[in-house]
Amino acid sequence: LHSTFVTLAEVLEARGGPLEEDEVWSLLLGSAESLLDLSYKGKTLTLKLGHNICNIITPASLLLSTTGTLAFKNCAMTDELCAFTAPEMLQGRTISTKLIIVYSLGMTLYWSVDYHLPQNQPIQLSDSLNCLLLSMCEDMAHRRANLNSILEVCESHHKASLLPPPNKVIKQLVEDVFQDSLQERLADCLWIPSQSKVSSYTSIQRFGVCMFFFVCL
Repeated sequence: LHSTFVTLAEVLEARGGPLEEDEVWSLLLGSAESLLDLSYKGKTLTLKLGHNICNIITPASLLLSTTGTLAFKNCAMTDELCAFTAPEMLQGRTISTKLIIVYSLGMTLYWSVDYHLPQNQPIQLSDSLNCLLLSMCEDMAHRRANLNSILEVCESHHKASLLPPPNKVIKQLVEDVFQDSLQERLADCLWIPSQSKVSSYTSIQRFGVCMFFFVCL
């Protein structure tokens, strides 16, 4: 990986399992801070395809950086995107762009805690986090949690639970992806000699010479 960013989807793929609850709290707090910061700076959060600064949030569009920050990339409307799209947008009724983004963020984080779980295994979430995510995924936009209330709940939880700052958690998630990638490359570079060559190596060793050959496939 040459980019300083990885997607949430890549984080979960490298792990092969769901996020832990504390990681979800950190991503939620970091996302709320980033989205509000965009809003405060006068950045429009429009959803016009190809012109949006912050499009619908999905596991493939939520970016985690090596510096511990979050970003959001544009994504084209596809069938896969519908699962993260608020009902009012699917119906062609854009009431509030921010609430549409809240919905997609909630669905994305629900997806992250359900990733590769067996069908008979329930999602393990505390009541407080489950209720917050449910409030973000309300079908009725006017009943949905807003970014300010999400930020307030997350900040209170972080203080009460003495959780590390979001940037530290995000950095670790990114490092895990790089580490997984490195291990895969090392595995690909391991070369096991064929039986026909073993005798040659044995002959070399008889002369007191020990040689190791690594061929990167």
